[in-house]
Amino acid sequence: MHAPIPTRHPYLAPEGPRVLAHRGLVTTDAAALGVVENSFAAVAAAHAADVDYVESDCHLTADGTVVLFHDDDLSRVTGDPRAIADVRLPELEELMAERGGLVTLAQALDAFPELRFNLDVKAERAAEAVGRLVAPHAARVLVTSFSDDRRVAALKAAHAAGAALRPATSPGSSTVAQIVAAQRLGLRTRLRRLLSGLDALQIPERQGPLPVLSQGLLRAAHAAGVEVHVWTVNDPAQMTRLLGRGVDGLVTDRADLALAVVNGR
Repeated sequence: MHAPIPTRHPYLAPEGPRVLAHRGLVTTDAAALGVVENSFAAVAAAHAADVDYVESDCHLTADGTVVLFHDDDLSRVTGDPRAIADVRLPELEELMAERGGLVTLAQALDAFPELRFNLDVKAERAAEAVGRLVAPHAARVLVTSFSDDRRVAALKAAHAAGAALRPATSPGSSTVAQIVAAQRLGLRTRLRRLLSGLDALQIPERQGPLPVLSQGLLRAAHAAGVEVHVWTVNDPAQMTRLLGRGVDGLVTDRADLALAVVNGR
């Protein structure tokens, strides 16, 4: 008897390879004008470039609003040392006004109904709110986090909020490490169990000097119906090489270049 073919989540329904615009798209010209990552302008630029997927990050403001922002604090992006969690939404909007504009998760989901969002839950206190917000949009959202606890909390919140289906998901760092180890040690039963319930395995090609991606891992993931997306890939030659190896998605700061590579294959 053949094993059943895993059902593909609607998030992954279009044919790949997939280009995931890492924190939106900030071109050289846009950066010269002060536009920054994860801004409304960066998401809009990715959409205008015909990207289907935007990878972004979620934090919660002091007044309880989920915003797209990577860092825990504002220092790198705005020069303000305060934590996102300590700043209220109106003040954050003012700080981002000349940097491409702040975008909340609710605004992103409403303003770009054709985009699919890959959301990394960066803060524990944001997990439940992220889950509630994405519940009506679960077919076009993937929820992930470096912390599996945050990821699972967001998925549970989406279910509790009445999501018609579970958002797509990719594992946290601990589970990724276990998956890589199980594949290398030939622990097939454990590997299948770890991959069960996942839709994508989002990994770097290497972690420092250690390779993470391998052909064995690709084969195991694909056999389980799990896609493999590699981050963060900005060099066209590396993009071409990874796609040639069978990678399903590229997380990239240069979605414009990645689209050209994918479309030129």
